[in-house]
Amino acid sequence: MKTGPSEVTELLLKWSSGDEKARELLVPLVYDELRRLANFYLQSESPGHTLQSTALVHEVYLRLCQQQDPHWDGRAHFFAVAGKIIRQILVDHARRKSAVKRGGKNRSQSLDESITIPAQSDVDLLLLDESLNQLAAFDPRKSQVVEMRFFAGMAAKDIARVLGTTEATVRRDWNLARAWLFRRMHGEES
Repeated sequence: MKTGPSEVTELLLKWSSGDEKARELLVPLVYDELRRLANFYLQSESPGHTLQSTALVHEVYLRLCQQQDPHWDGRAHFFAVAGKIIRQILVDHARRKSAVKRGGKNRSQSLDESITIPAQSDVDLLLLDESLNQLAAFDPRKSQVVEMRFFAGMAAKDIARVLGTTEATVRRDWNLARAWLFRRMHGEES
Protein backbone atom coordinates (compact mmCIF):
# COMPACT_ATOMS: atom_id res chain seq x y z
CA MET A 1 0.00 0.00 0.00
CA LYS A 2 1.43 3.34 -1.07
CA THR A 3 1.29 6.21 1.41
CA GLY A 4 1.44 9.86 0.65
CA PRO A 5 4.26 12.22 1.55
CA SER A 6 1.91 14.09 3.88
CA GLU A 7 1.45 11.03 6.12
CA VAL A 8 5.22 10.54 6.34
CA THR A 9 5.73 14.26 7.00
CA GLU A 10 3.08 14.25 9.73
CA LEU A 11 4.76 11.33 11.50
CA LEU A 12 8.18 12.96 11.14
CA LEU A 13 6.90 16.16 12.72
CA LYS A 14 5.40 14.18 15.59
CA TRP A 15 8.68 12.32 16.03
CA SER A 16 10.47 15.69 16.11
CA SER A 17 8.17 16.65 18.97
CA GLY A 18 9.23 13.59 20.95
CA ASP A 19 6.46 11.15 19.98
CA GLU A 20 8.22 7.75 19.96
CA LYS A 21 5.04 6.04 18.72
CA ALA A 22 5.21 8.18 15.57
CA ARG A 23 8.74 6.89 14.95
CA GLU A 24 7.49 3.31 15.22
CA LEU A 25 4.62 4.02 12.82
CA LEU A 26 7.04 5.63 10.37
CA VAL A 27 9.18 2.55 9.85
CA PRO A 28 6.81 0.60 7.57
CA LEU A 29 6.10 3.76 5.56
CA VAL A 30 9.75 4.51 4.67
CA TYR A 31 11.22 1.00 4.80
CA ASP A 32 10.45 0.09 1.18
CA GLU A 33 12.00 3.28 -0.18
CA LEU A 34 15.12 2.83 1.96
CA ARG A 35 15.31 -0.81 0.86
CA ARG A 36 14.99 0.22 -2.80
CA LEU A 37 17.92 2.63 -2.40
CA ALA A 38 19.97 -0.03 -0.61
CA ASN A 39 19.23 -2.62 -3.31
CA PHE A 40 20.26 -0.17 -5.99
CA TYR A 41 23.64 0.51 -4.42
CA LEU A 42 24.39 -3.11 -3.65
CA GLN A 43 23.30 -4.68 -6.96
CA SER A 44 26.73 -4.19 -8.54
CA GLU A 45 28.61 -5.84 -5.66
CA SER A 46 30.19 -9.24 -6.21
CA PRO A 47 28.15 -12.27 -5.11
CA GLY A 48 30.24 -12.80 -1.98
CA HIS A 49 30.09 -9.25 -0.68
CA THR A 50 29.49 -8.82 3.02
CA LEU A 51 27.06 -5.89 3.06
CA GLN A 52 23.43 -6.90 2.49
CA SER A 53 20.61 -4.49 1.65
CA THR A 54 18.61 -5.44 4.75
CA ALA A 55 21.62 -4.77 6.95
CA LEU A 56 22.21 -1.43 5.21
CA VAL A 57 18.58 -0.35 5.75
CA HIS A 58 18.68 -1.42 9.39
CA GLU A 59 21.96 0.43 9.98
CA VAL A 60 20.52 3.57 8.38
CA TYR A 61 17.43 3.33 10.55
CA LEU A 62 19.48 2.73 13.72
CA ARG A 63 21.61 5.78 13.01
CA LEU A 64 18.52 7.87 12.31
CA CYS A 65 17.01 6.78 15.63
CA GLN A 66 20.23 7.50 17.53
CA GLN A 67 20.14 11.17 16.63
CA GLN A 68 19.69 13.38 19.67
CA ASP A 69 16.51 15.44 19.45
CA PRO A 70 15.87 14.96 15.72
CA HIS A 71 14.18 17.83 13.97
CA TRP A 72 12.57 16.73 10.72
CA ASP A 73 11.32 19.40 8.33
CA GLY A 74 9.47 16.79 6.32
CA ARG A 75 9.87 13.79 4.08
CA ALA A 76 12.50 15.40 1.83
CA HIS A 77 14.64 16.38 4.80
CA PHE A 78 14.38 12.85 6.24
CA PHE A 79 15.57 11.26 2.99
CA ALA A 80 18.35 13.86 2.66
CA VAL A 81 19.66 12.79 6.06
CA ALA A 82 19.16 9.12 5.16
CA GLY A 83 21.19 9.71 1.98
CA LYS A 84 24.02 11.23 4.01
CA ILE A 85 23.99 8.18 6.29
CA ILE A 86 23.93 5.78 3.32
CA ARG A 87 26.98 7.61 1.95
CA GLN A 88 28.80 7.25 5.29
CA ILE A 89 28.01 3.55 5.58
CA LEU A 90 28.97 2.73 1.98
CA VAL A 91 32.19 4.73 2.17
CA ASP A 92 33.13 3.08 5.48
CA HIS A 93 32.43 -0.33 3.94
CA ALA A 94 34.48 0.53 0.84
CA ARG A 95 37.36 1.68 3.05
CA ARG A 96 37.31 -1.61 4.93
CA LYS A 97 37.27 -3.55 1.67
CA SER A 98 40.08 -1.41 0.28
CA ALA A 99 42.17 -1.94 3.39
CA VAL A 100 41.86 -5.68 2.86
CA LYS A 101 42.59 -5.63 -0.85
CA ARG A 102 45.06 -2.69 -1.07
CA GLY A 103 45.61 -1.77 -4.66
CA GLY A 104 42.27 -2.89 -6.08
CA LYS A 105 41.42 -1.56 -9.52
CA ASN A 106 39.38 1.61 -9.86
CA ARG A 107 36.20 1.20 -11.79
CA SER A 108 34.83 3.70 -14.27
CA GLN A 109 32.38 6.23 -12.95
CA SER A 110 29.57 8.29 -14.31
CA LEU A 111 27.06 10.62 -12.69
CA ASP A 112 23.83 10.66 -14.64
CA GLU A 113 20.62 12.55 -14.01
CA SER A 114 18.30 10.69 -16.36
CA ILE A 115 16.38 8.95 -13.58
CA THR A 116 15.38 9.93 -10.05
CA ILE A 117 17.62 7.50 -8.24
CA PRO A 118 21.31 7.39 -9.08
CA ALA A 119 21.92 5.92 -12.50
CA GLN A 120 25.33 4.35 -11.88
CA SER A 121 26.26 2.03 -9.07
CA ASP A 122 29.79 1.32 -10.30
CA VAL A 123 31.23 4.55 -8.93
CA ASP A 124 34.45 4.39 -6.93
CA LEU A 125 32.87 5.46 -3.64
CA LEU A 126 36.16 6.32 -1.96
CA LEU A 127 37.16 8.64 -4.80
CA LEU A 128 33.65 10.12 -4.92
CA ASP A 129 33.70 10.72 -1.15
CA GLU A 130 37.11 12.39 -1.33
CA SER A 131 35.99 14.51 -4.28
CA LEU A 132 32.73 15.52 -2.54
CA ASN A 133 34.70 16.56 0.53
CA GLN A 134 36.95 18.73 -1.65
CA LEU A 135 33.91 20.24 -3.36
CA ALA A 136 32.30 20.91 0.02
CA ALA A 137 35.39 22.83 1.11
CA PHE A 138 34.70 25.59 -1.42
CA ASP A 139 31.04 25.04 -2.33
CA PRO A 140 29.06 23.19 0.35
CA ARG A 141 25.69 23.59 -1.39
CA LYS A 142 26.84 21.87 -4.58
CA SER A 143 28.24 19.02 -2.49
CA GLN A 144 24.91 18.71 -0.66
CA VAL A 145 23.02 18.67 -3.96
CA VAL A 146 25.15 15.78 -5.24
CA GLU A 147 24.80 13.92 -1.96
CA MET A 148 21.02 14.27 -1.89
CA ARG A 149 20.62 13.42 -5.57
CA PHE A 150 23.17 10.62 -5.77
CA PHE A 151 22.86 8.93 -2.37
CA ALA A 152 19.22 9.66 -1.51
CA GLY A 153 17.79 9.70 -5.04
CA MET A 154 15.97 12.95 -4.37
CA ALA A 155 14.31 15.06 -7.06
CA ALA A 156 15.34 18.67 -7.67
CA LYS A 157 12.15 20.05 -6.10
CA ASP A 158 12.76 18.13 -2.87
CA ILE A 159 16.40 19.19 -2.73
CA ALA A 160 15.34 22.80 -3.30
CA ARG A 161 12.89 22.53 -0.42
CA VAL A 162 15.55 21.13 1.95
CA LEU A 163 18.17 23.71 0.94
CA GLY A 164 15.73 26.63 0.79
CA THR A 165 16.54 27.48 -2.82
CA THR A 166 14.92 27.14 -6.24
CA GLU A 167 14.74 24.10 -8.51
CA ALA A 168 16.65 26.04 -11.16
CA THR A 169 19.49 26.64 -8.72
CA VAL A 170 19.53 22.96 -7.77
CA ARG A 171 19.67 21.93 -11.44
CA ARG A 172 22.46 24.43 -12.12
CA ASP A 173 24.39 23.25 -9.04
CA TRP A 174 23.90 19.61 -10.10
CA ASN A 175 25.23 20.24 -13.60
CA LEU A 176 28.23 22.26 -12.41
CA ALA A 177 29.04 19.78 -9.64
CA ARG A 178 28.80 16.81 -12.01
CA ALA A 179 31.20 18.48 -14.44
CA TRP A 180 33.63 19.37 -11.65
CA LEU A 181 33.43 15.86 -10.15
CA PHE A 182 33.92 14.24 -13.54
CA ARG A 183 37.11 16.23 -14.13
CA ARG A 184 38.32 15.62 -10.59
CA MET A 185 37.61 11.89 -10.66
CA HIS A 186 39.30 11.44 -14.02
CA GLY A 187 42.48 13.21 -12.92
CA GLU A 188 41.95 16.39 -14.90
CA GLU A 189 42.83 19.79 -13.43
CA SER A 190 39.84 21.60 -12.00
